Amino acid sequence: MVSVNQEKCIGCGACAASCGEVFEMKDGKSHVKDGQEASEADCVKAAAENCPANAITP
Repeated sequence: MVSVNQEKCIGCGACAASCGEVFEMKDGKSHVKDGQEASEADCVKAAAENCPANAITP
């Protein structure tokens, strides 16, 4: 289940830029788009690996 730890997220936007089908920015933080929590998109793993705050759980 894809999730973003809001306490760790620094709002850099890298995940939304690289995987916009799953992530979006709201109020300066990354969020998983509605209905995408179970996404297996290839870009989710890359977004998690590239998150500087390690806030994404793929």
